[in-house]
Amino acid sequence: MAEQNQVVGCHTQESWLDHFQKGKDSKKLVVVDFTASWCGPCRFIAPILTDLAKKWTDVTFLKVDVDELKEVAEEWKIDAMPTLLFLKEGKVVDKIVGARKEELLAKVEKHAVVAAA
Repeated sequence: MAEQNQVVGCHTQESWLDHFQKGKDSKKLVVVDFTASWCGPCRFIAPILTDLAKKWTDVTFLKVDVDELKEVAEEWKIDAMPTLLFLKEGKVVDKIVGARKEELLAKVEKHAVVAAA
């Protein structure tokens, strides 16, 4: 599984596919942060995701730079940053567009608890 207690950056198509498949096979919640280096709200949400990764060790947190991995962003129909996808078994179970901290905290808790049940 991806490294625990941190947000794992996917910088190549192979890295993305590897982490995506591991997350799919684990049946655990995977939170994917689609981000960009030039995006101010993305910089706001990044440390919050890092804190969540430390707290929720049974959740996988991945980060995809949309400029680095355009194909992945297009495949998931990402058109605004940050976009956070909540995946279970490879399928989207929830989505947040924008740096919405309270909603992020609530959705991680909601879906992580369901995954652990």
